[in-house]
Amino acid sequence: MAKGNRVTVHLECTEQKKSGVPGMSRYTTTKNKKTTPGRLELRKYNPFLRRHTVHKEVK
Repeated sequence: MAKGNRVTVHLECTEQKKSGVPGMSRYTTTKNKKTTPGRLELRKYNPFLRRHTVHKEVK
């Protein structure tokens, strides 16, 4: 059976790391590694900061 191009990635808030607020906002999603070879970057809601922030892909 062939493996697909979609992989599961984890997104982590970048602003919360800098601010020092306890806790960590993380999301899980999938991406197509052929069409998006670079790191994924999305604006998602951070419940600790109570606003939408930039979340980047981590390994």
